[in-house]
Amino acid sequence: MTDYPDGVPAVSLHGLSYHFNEHQAVADLDLEVRPGEVFGLLGPNGAGKTTTIRVLTTLLPLQEGAARVFGFDVRRRKMAVRRLIGYVPQQLSADAALTGRENVMLFARLFDVPRKERRPQVDEALEIMGLTQAADRLAATYSGGMIRRLELAQALINRPRLLVLDEPTIGLDPIARGTVWERVEELRADTGMTVLVTTHYMDEADQMCDRIGLMHLGRLRAVGAPEDLKAALGPGASLEDVFRHHAGDTFEEGGGFRDVRSTRRTARRLG
Repeated sequence: MTDYPDGVPAVSLHGLSYHFNEHQAVADLDLEVRPGEVFGLLGPNGAGKTTTIRVLTTLLPLQEGAARVFGFDVRRRKMAVRRLIGYVPQQLSADAALTGRENVMLFARLFDVPRKERRPQVDEALEIMGLTQAADRLAATYSGGMIRRLELAQALINRPRLLVLDEPTIGLDPIARGTVWERVEELRADTGMTVLVTTHYMDEADQMCDRIGLMHLGRLRAVGAPEDLKAALGPGASLEDVFRHHAGDTFEEGGGFRDVRSTRRTARRLG
């Protein structure tokens, strides 16, 4: 095992498998994420990325294998794991009928932030995400990029050690995508936070991730730094080339009706 500052990786998955009835969403996944890095999970719909994230964040029960966050077992220490994690799901988590400040304050209460610390921590999270001036406007008036930054502020309210982002820039224009990533990178640089992100955008992964894992049909096909994976294929190779190399010609359209509906709803609301 790799040496880590605290003796444990930020995320440790060993033999992780998950089934939905007869469908195997994740198959025997072994993966470690290093403290302080930005790690990206790439793959098409149905690759197993979101299922992996939901098990890790305790939203789905651990069926087979082992999963730990900074050494805490997600099966036996659910509350300890939740206290270490900030999570931005694919589906919108902000309430359009509340102001930005009210949304973040709601999450402060949900995460049981002490009453005396709530307002300063809410103000801090809004400032970090560049939303101070818009804090008292209804979230319904926010642009797509502002909504994603608001959701990041919500996820930061408990000052997590691990920030989990499931398709954080889906439906955003290139400028808004860039702004979201700038905020994430600033946060990681300032706090040393570990970031685990799933994305369909290989250009984002190439630019922002220290390492990536390529998933296809529930299995992990390759892990490494983007530059190393591309170099292994030769000059001029892209991450898409790397993915196609490891997945072969067995591409299948993943996900189902609910996945498509959810993705389209999110994209429309952020557009």
